[in-house]
Amino acid sequence: MSPVSPRPNVPAWAVVALAAGTAATLVTAAGAVVAALTSRAIVTPSLPVDDVRILGYDETARTVDLAVTADSILPGLYSLRFSADTGHARIGEVLSVADGVVRRSVLAVDYGELSRARSGRISGWYYIHPRELGVEVEEVSVPTAVGPAPAWYVPAADPAAVKWVVQVHGRGVRRGETIRALPVFHEHGYHVLHISYRNDGEAPRSADGRYALGDTEWEDLDAAIDWAVDRGARDVVLMGWSMGGAIALQAMGRARHRALVRGIALESPAVDWREVLRYQGRARRVPELVGDAAFATITHAPGRLVTGQEHPLDLDRLDFVKRSHEVDVPVLLMHSDDDGYVPSGASRRLAEARPDLVTFVPFSIARHTKLWNYDRVKWNRAISDWLTANGL
Repeated sequence: MSPVSPRPNVPAWAVVALAAGTAATLVTAAGAVVAALTSRAIVTPSLPVDDVRILGYDETARTVDLAVTADSILPGLYSLRFSADTGHARIGEVLSVADGVVRRSVLAVDYGELSRARSGRISGWYYIHPRELGVEVEEVSVPTAVGPAPAWYVPAADPAAVKWVVQVHGRGVRRGETIRALPVFHEHGYHVLHISYRNDGEAPRSADGRYALGDTEWEDLDAAIDWAVDRGARDVVLMGWSMGGAIALQAMGRARHRALVRGIALESPAVDWREVLRYQGRARRVPELVGDAAFATITHAPGRLVTGQEHPLDLDRLDFVKRSHEVDVPVLLMHSDDDGYVPSGASRRLAEARPDLVTFVPFSIARHTKLWNYDRVKWNRAISDWLTANGL
């Protein structure tokens, strides 16, 4: 089906009012426009922005000075992606903090001119390619409903192994985010498949070019599981990061080979999108009624005229606190209470609802999808202990 095109003769505020019903009637026309923009932003793929000022790079001392932000002062090892992603450096521990400036060690500059950079962002996506870890890597293509999606396949040390883990990255990043999990799964004898999915900048676009927050992206994970099964997979673990967590949870109950899914490991996952979007709305000082109108827009068919979605979203289907009774495999939840993007409340509530199958490992300070970077020992041990405890 071709993408749904907005109709220029239908005002955005009118569409929002139609979708939101009573809620939107309480919002001014200006608020309705904000709601339209908010709803469109929720489902439109975008790249992260450079949000930290780079104040200086001392190549001799191998240090970089950054403006203090919540991410730039985090302990641990990170990527510094700079100059609109034209440069990449690995940065180490904090050396000093004074007068709004944090100085960190520079472990490597992989590409770009750090000495000329003026802005960048701190990323937990530390590795660029799996080959950096000294493993055999195959560049493969997974056939999906929207076209061939590139993936990295890292075979297990034992070619006869039947255990596979499929790694699913989060929103606004690519499969390189998931490389951090490769060593611990390899140590446990897994083949590892790092996948891409529709609209992520590597895999093909969907017809509408919009995110569905996991509600359609799971089909590409399903295709990846099929690909693994065709190559001998008989025991499959899914690992999802952020929005990738929502994708993995959808596949648990909807994948063709769901009977082969033995467990799900989640890092900073989106377990309940309403909570995530309300949290982000509060952080951006979006009025609650405007947020409710945006929810109505993305979940009702008339909202397509604003958002460009092919189909409305079903936020109840994406809420695994509400659907906790459907969890039927061991689940590992790792989440920082200082996430700053996806609050940990839903992860905690899911664990409380299903203590028989769900293991929750809390972190603090680590923020969103940076748990490995902040405390690699704890992160790797959490996965290793969970795999062992569940016979995975």
